[in-house]
Amino acid sequence: MSAQIPAGLTEETVERIADERDEPSWLRQRRLDALAALPDRDLPDVIQTPGRRWTNLDELDFESLVDPNDQRDETERVGPDGVAVLSFVEALDDDEYAALVREHLDSVTEPETNYLTALSAALFTTGTLVYVPEGVAAEDVTIRTEAASQSLFGHTLVVTEESASVTILEQTSSDPADDPRYVSNVVEIAAGENSYAQYGSLQTLDEGSYHYTLKRADAARHATVNWIEGNLGSRLTRSDVETELTGDGSESKIVGAFFGHEDQHLDVNARVWHHGEHTTADLVTRGVLDDTARSVYEGVQDVGRDAWDTNSYQRENTLMLSDDSEADASPKLIIHNHDTEASHSATVGQVDREDLLYMTSRGIHPRVARNMLVEGFFVPVLEEIEVDEFRNDLRERIAARLR
Repeated sequence: MSAQIPAGLTEETVERIADERDEPSWLRQRRLDALAALPDRDLPDVIQTPGRRWTNLDELDFESLVDPNDQRDETERVGPDGVAVLSFVEALDDDEYAALVREHLDSVTEPETNYLTALSAALFTTGTLVYVPEGVAAEDVTIRTEAASQSLFGHTLVVTEESASVTILEQTSSDPADDPRYVSNVVEIAAGENSYAQYGSLQTLDEGSYHYTLKRADAARHATVNWIEGNLGSRLTRSDVETELTGDGSESKIVGAFFGHEDQHLDVNARVWHHGEHTTADLVTRGVLDDTARSVYEGVQDVGRDAWDTNSYQRENTLMLSDDSEADASPKLIIHNHDTEASHSATVGQVDREDLLYMTSRGIHPRVARNMLVEGFFVPVLEEIEVDEFRNDLRERIAARLR
């Protein structure tokens, strides 16, 4: 089912956004094509059982959430020497980088996949290019965005050339606002042969926000793309993290952590497609729910007919701290090749009463004991995070929420 077109979203609006950024004609046309496609595009698929949708995106009132004429943010982009970390406005003002953007933009994602991606393609105002030339090894690339308006649309493009490597940390936040806001971000990574890209994102939007993110990568021969995602904020988050293992010997790891409380709703999804031979994927997600919070998880491992010698693993665990919280999980294996080693699992449960009894019987206050067990529950995911700043920040925020 498609959603309504927000008031004020017209060709004139899109033309104005392009004019303000002095965009080339091809990018302007991309916006207009996405706008024209909106009425025919459906909202992203959600898991359904008879008589019930696990996430009801149809309830989102885009008429009130999206103001196409008001997009404001404070975005800080930092990168080491030898790596380009530029806003799209800066990149398109340089012939070399403009050619890169034109070549690789939409090479991994399709702007008109669904209503939300088309809406973002038509309206995005916050664009970032991260370009790592051949053979360059880069760390400490950071993109920090604070939403300061009712709605905000962003797009991040990462290009790693052959034998390059990069570690990126993205943080998305906002101060509390009187009215609900809508924040959307699309990330695409084009990973060249034998390159390495690690992309960590921490979302701590205010809990009146509605958040949509699509992160997608294409890994060439012997390339590695690792995703790390932490979701703590927003009222409703829909997150899709996906990797296409196109090249032989390519690899991907998707690590996720979430902590929902009060009436938060977190719909998180991890998907990997194995196309090349000798490919490897590892999907690891852990989440905690309290109060009346709700989580939905879908994990997909799709092994193609020509994906010989594939290794693909998936595990998702949710810990519930309240009888009123709710978690659903739907792990999937789709295998078209017999030369495959794959497994998947998902569990939902509460704090172990025997562990809690053991700790309280030794003089530890029940609340402290519970918090220690929750922090321990996240350890397997935290150990998978190679970025110290990300790991420490996520650990501190989890501890703060428990307090």
